[in-house]
Amino acid sequence: MPTTHQQPLGTPFSAASTAEDVTAGLDLSGKTALVTGGYSGLGLETTRALATAGARVIVPARRPAAARAALKEVPGCEVIPMDLADLDSVRAATARIRDAADRLDLLMAVAGVMATPERRVGPGWEGQLATNHLGHFLLASELYPLLAAADGARVVVNSSAGHTLTDIRWHDPHFRTGYDKWLAYGQSKTANALFAVHLDTLGHPHGVRAFTLHPGKIITGLQREMTLQEQIDRGWVDEHGTVIGIDFKTPLQGAATGLWAATSPLLDHRGGLYLENCDIARVSAPDEPMDDGGVRAYAIDPDSAARLWELSVAATAATPITR
Repeated sequence: MPTTHQQPLGTPFSAASTAEDVTAGLDLSGKTALVTGGYSGLGLETTRALATAGARVIVPARRPAAARAALKEVPGCEVIPMDLADLDSVRAATARIRDAADRLDLLMAVAGVMATPERRVGPGWEGQLATNHLGHFLLASELYPLLAAADGARVVVNSSAGHTLTDIRWHDPHFRTGYDKWLAYGQSKTANALFAVHLDTLGHPHGVRAFTLHPGKIITGLQREMTLQEQIDRGWVDEHGTVIGIDFKTPLQGAATGLWAATSPLLDHRGGLYLENCDIARVSAPDEPMDDGGVRAYAIDPDSAARLWELSVAATAATPITR
């Protein structure tokens, strides 16, 4: 994908737009969507908006009882147990989903963890890369036949401005030589972006398009691994936990770009793009501050995306996707 495609379109929406703004008048009757993390934060607002528009929404959940409680007032939702950090759990969930649906029109990869203490999962993988990227990679790979059957499916992967912290650490992706929780988070978000780039390359011939995005700065459960003092020191909240940082979005605003990616006709015949504020993002310079927006060239590089894809197939033993 040439980076020349990575340029803002100029849309009717903005950073202030909400989920309701983006989905106003939308009819998704007969569509099936899957939303990871769909029972809290941005994922919950995404699920609500899709269900309100008439979609059937499948919500894989690490805490299914909590998910059912959060979604009890949302019509058309189905909760399926799944832990993204446990690939056996992901495989079991995809088997159930394939039995329950014959097509998947939207796959929204919203779930994630951020700045966690060092955790090892599976065969010693770094936990943030495993949860944020490898779990979603396996999920999409195993559900790919349902996406291809939809004749126009979209996959939307939540990345973050945190991708600017680092490219993929090809020499040590699992931090065997010393752990840094913020570099680990940044790498996982770069991986999210590259995943969408190559999935779009493979999926385009089958009508499957993929996008990645920065939802904006939002205080949600994503910060649960951070202490209050850490958030105060970053200028995000006061001593009572009240948001004081500038340019923060509400969860309803944070869900808007993902929903725009999933449904906007402006993105018909496009894919493999990084989005922000309900538009295509520009390519940012290597030394630009994170909060200035845009996407680093390394996070949309097609060669890096193909390289990460092959590593991810080998790691997860996912069913290969061929063009």
